[in-house]
Amino acid sequence: MPETIADRLAAWGLALKYPDLPPETVHEVKRRLIDSLGCIIGARSSPPSVAAGQLAPKVKTGASIIGGKKLTTPEMSAFVNGVMVRYLDFNDTYLSKEPGHPSDNIPAALACAQYGGKNGRDLITAIAAAYEIQCRLCDAASLRARGWDHVTYGAFSSAVSSAMLLGLSRGQTVNALGIIGATSPALRQTRAGELSMWKGCAFADVSKRAVFAAMLAKKGVTGPPAVFEGRFGFIKLVSGNLTLPPFAGQDGRRFKILDTCIKYYPVEYHAQSAVGAASEIFKEIKNPSEIKSVRVKTFKAAYDIIGSGVEKKRPSTRETADHSMAYCAASALTDGAITLETFSAQRLKDKKLLTLVDKVTVTVDARLDRLYPKATPNRVEVMFYDGRVVSKEITYPLGHPLNPMSDGAVEEKFITLAQGRCGDKEIKRILAAIWRIEGIKDLSSVLKLFDKVKR
Repeated sequence: MPETIADRLAAWGLALKYPDLPPETVHEVKRRLIDSLGCIIGARSSPPSVAAGQLAPKVKTGASIIGGKKLTTPEMSAFVNGVMVRYLDFNDTYLSKEPGHPSDNIPAALACAQYGGKNGRDLITAIAAAYEIQCRLCDAASLRARGWDHVTYGAFSSAVSSAMLLGLSRGQTVNALGIIGATSPALRQTRAGELSMWKGCAFADVSKRAVFAAMLAKKGVTGPPAVFEGRFGFIKLVSGNLTLPPFAGQDGRRFKILDTCIKYYPVEYHAQSAVGAASEIFKEIKNPSEIKSVRVKTFKAAYDIIGSGVEKKRPSTRETADHSMAYCAASALTDGAITLETFSAQRLKDKKLLTLVDKVTVTVDARLDRLYPKATPNRVEVMFYDGRVVSKEITYPLGHPLNPMSDGAVEEKFITLAQGRCGDKEIKRILAAIWRIEGIKDLSSVLKLFDKVKR
């Protein structure tokens, strides 16, 4: 039988070792751990996070739920922490034929590393592999164009990183990929129309099942080996034509984590540059009531995902609001920035803000569209009743690989999210531990630093 895509994924992931990682890749993994753990702490008290935590069984030997002493099963640890990392829509992004949020893989890696007794170097290697696999799949074919959700690719990346950390053989890893590939396709309806809490739970769900698939495969359960190429396989029914490109280290390619974007604002990534532009224009506004109209010129992907649909003008959920270009732009023009309070239930009903939202129009600009996905440009034009016009265009928002956030800015984001939930001493200890995580043999010692996180 010819080599399958599952064979390639398994072989590459299991062959990857810590010494194969360039220093800049190792450093970037640490930055993403800090960024993601901050997002988790910030979402600790969110309704879906609390609900997921209540459903997680308590066990004596398992994996941690971040923000408490409770141990649960590895798959439920991946789920609960996965819900938290995604809830605020503040974790990182990758843009290609299929956009995605590869740091969604981190909770499963943490769970399996802890459960499997692995060290910091093992964790770093598995996270780098998960980013690589998900991003390369995103490069290969669009899922949303065919009605499927991007989290579907994350099932494969989480399965391989889980296999690496749980000690699966190549054959067992292929079986894990077969099991999760046959069960993971998720509908794009999760991100269409009025959005629900499931928006932030969808990847957590597939990563939970990816961990379970790896555990089943290690126990000898087999899965369809040709899950991609088979008669009723992934390529035929889900992705369409899919040719997997070479991985990092092959043909001189660098690791994909270096091409991903850290979010500076807690909004859907395609709105980052629009919020940045609106925040700059805010400095020239004395009173938002002076604004006659607002035009946001954008690219087609942004228009399709966050710029169109009647629900975007009157979002009734935080999930819809942070996926509304009009709401995000109006909020930045009103407040000068976007914060977590931007999406509070009270703010969603603010009449003055909604009046400005009604003045926002979003249109596709062919020039900007040609720049995507290498850039995510937005142009905000504000017309005032006195005839003034103020405009600002941003091509690479802060956090983009071509306009990266400094280490200090990443730490500051973590501190902002952790303040009020962790003491200053705990914050310093956590940051110090992550920056030196490659030297830590027992990851439980790091996770225990989160035991005192408050809801």
